[in-house]
Amino acid sequence: MKENELFELIMTIEDLDQNAMELARKREESLAKPPGSLGRLEDIAVQLSGISGNLHNNADKACIAIMCSDNGVVEEGVASAPQFVTLAQTINFTRRLTGVGTLAKYFDTDLLVVDLGINADLPKELLVKEALEKSDSEIKVTDKIVDRKIRKSTYNLAKEPAMTREEALRGICTGIEMAREIKKAGYAIFGVGEMGIGNTTTSAAILSALTGLPASETVGKGGGITDQSFFRKKEIIDDVVEQYGFRGQKDIDVIDVLAKVGGFDVAAMTGAFLGAAIYKLPVVIDGFISVVAAYTATRIAPVAKRYMIASHVSKEQGYGHALVELGLPPMLNLELRLGEGSGCPLAFQIIRGACAVMNHMATFAEAEINDDYLEEIRKLDF
Repeated sequence: MKENELFELIMTIEDLDQNAMELARKREESLAKPPGSLGRLEDIAVQLSGISGNLHNNADKACIAIMCSDNGVVEEGVASAPQFVTLAQTINFTRRLTGVGTLAKYFDTDLLVVDLGINADLPKELLVKEALEKSDSEIKVTDKIVDRKIRKSTYNLAKEPAMTREEALRGICTGIEMAREIKKAGYAIFGVGEMGIGNTTTSAAILSALTGLPASETVGKGGGITDQSFFRKKEIIDDVVEQYGFRGQKDIDVIDVLAKVGGFDVAAMTGAFLGAAIYKLPVVIDGFISVVAAYTATRIAPVAKRYMIASHVSKEQGYGHALVELGLPPMLNLELRLGEGSGCPLAFQIIRGACAVMNHMATFAEAEINDDYLEEIRKLDF
C-alpha cells in the first residue's frame, strides 16, 4: 500500500455512534441499581455500543495480535536477555507456553502471532502466509506464525535510522491488515501485544520523540538491566532524539519518528490500533510497548483513541506518561511488566462483565421496583 493510499484509508475512520451511546446510557440508568454504581463497567458498555452501533454487545470471541521482531539497538547492551529469546518465545506462543499463551489458553482467547523481523529463519512448518484458518463451523486466526518478515531485525538506531520510511509504512500496513483479518474472522474484540528483545528502548525513544520528554522520564529497566546498561539506554535515546530534532512538535512526522527510532513490531502495533478504528473493533492496550503504539496511532488519527481500552498499569515508568497523553484510565493495577499482551486476557474478562450487565441485568420495571426514590440521587454528581 502506498503512503497516500494508507492515509486515505485512515481518513475513513469514524467517530463513535453517539445515538447508540445515548441509548446505552439510558439503559444503564434504568437498571435496578443506584446511578453509576457499577462505575467503569457502565462506561465500557456504553463505549462498546458506540463502537458497534448496537445496544447489546459481547466480548466472547477474543483474540490477541502479537507482533514479533528484533531490534538492532541490542548491540549497545541495553537489554538483559539475549536476542535469541525473541525467536524462542515467538515459537512458544504457538505452544501456549508463555505468560500470555497460558492466560490465553485458560481464558479461551486466540493468539495471532506475526513475524515482522525476527533475526532468524523460523521453522518452515510453523510459518503461514494466510492469517485465517477456515473450517465448516468457523473462521479463526491461525495457530501458526504469520510470515510478514520485512527483514531480519531493524538497524541499530544508535548508529543509523532503524528502518526506511517504506519499511515503517509496511509495518503499519501489516498491523492494519491483521486488524482486518481479525474482523473478518468474527472476533468481537482484540488486544495488541509484542515480542522483541530491546523494544522497551525503541518504545521509550518513540515516546520521547513524540512528547519531548527526556529519557530520564520515559526509560525504565525493562526486563531488568544493570545500572551501566540503564545509563547507556537513556544516553542513546537522548542522543538520537536530539540528533533528529524530535521535540514533541504537534506537527511532527510520526512515520519519520517510527522509521528513525522505532521497530517493526511497534510500527505493526500502531497499525493494529489504527485498524481497530478503521474496522470498528474495540481494542485493548497491554503494557508499555503497547501503550506507546496506541499513543503513536492517536498522533496519526486522534479519533482512534475512542476505540481503545487500557487494561492495566505497567510498572515501566514511561507507561504513565503515555497513558496521560492518551487520557485513558486503566482497569487493573497488578504491577505487571511482562508485555506480550499478557494484560489483555485479564481485561477481556472485565469487559465481558460489562457486557453481561448491559445484556442481562434487570431494569427497575422488570424487577418490579418503583425507582421514584432515586430522583434526588440522580441529580447528584458522582
